[in-house]
Amino acid sequence: MGKKVTVVGAGFYGSTTAQRLAEYDVFDTVVITDIVEGKPAGLALDLNQSRAVEGFETKVVGVTTGPNGEGYEAIEGSDVVVITAGLPRKPGMSRMDLLETNAKIVRQVAENVAKYAPNAVVIVVSNPLDEMTALAQLATQFPKNRVLGQAGMLDTARFTNFVAEALNVPVKSVRTLTLGSHGDTMVPVPSKSTVNGKPLREAMPAEQIEELVVKTRNGGAEVVALLKTGSAYYAPSAAAARMAKAVAEDSGDTMPVCAWVDGEYGISGVYLGVEAQIGAEGVKKVVETDLDADELAALKEAAEAVRAKQADVASM
Repeated sequence: MGKKVTVVGAGFYGSTTAQRLAEYDVFDTVVITDIVEGKPAGLALDLNQSRAVEGFETKVVGVTTGPNGEGYEAIEGSDVVVITAGLPRKPGMSRMDLLETNAKIVRQVAENVAKYAPNAVVIVVSNPLDEMTALAQLATQFPKNRVLGQAGMLDTARFTNFVAEALNVPVKSVRTLTLGSHGDTMVPVPSKSTVNGKPLREAMPAEQIEELVVKTRNGGAEVVALLKTGSAYYAPSAAAARMAKAVAEDSGDTMPVCAWVDGEYGISGVYLGVEAQIGAEGVKKVVETDLDADELAALKEAAEAVRAKQADVASM
């Protein structure tokens, strides 16, 4: 039987994710769902008509879902479900401002995923990311390795881009890493960042690295402020789609994601941005990397900050 992936939410983020997943041509079917009548079907029609141009065979199916779970039978048998549903940020809003509204939406989606796609790996991208990932796991009751969040891939991509631009070098020559939370307690990791294989700290002064760290932390807010309506979707969808591809191909690729941490780095019992090997069962293994003392302290601080908020979502 062929691979099937569902993208819940047909906004800019969801539709762009569905497009990327279809164009990879590694799935038989991409299902895109939304509560807006007709929108997912229209997008699916449009995407299917691009197959002859782009040369992919993946079939895209669009389904409108209702408040009582109507339409969710279309996701049955999905290997991967990407949850993008929820409100985006407006200028001046923090990710946390979305907590209550998006918690209701994500809980309802997660319960329907558990009902119709009980063997799926769930990739959460709704904000606030760390809290919504924890909530999706509680609502699905899936093993924790099968529920993960997309954040580190995006934040690392932003950090990499800013370093490449600052040094005027090709993006592919830069390697960076960000851990921690998707927000104020994000932990960019300069000690593991390189340019052409040489340490980032040799390529630019500490003050400039710190400037780029702050720019990375505020990367999403900067896009929101410029767009004025909605939030980023090109880079976020690229990150989510890569994670879904790694699951579909059981690649075992190591990626920075929001994963359940249970003992690694001396941290336990929390969803946190770490590096992990991704495959058919979701997180195969959390990969511990050597951090310097400041980075480790910042990661532990991030864990405590998100732990408190993740405890709050249990009752939402």
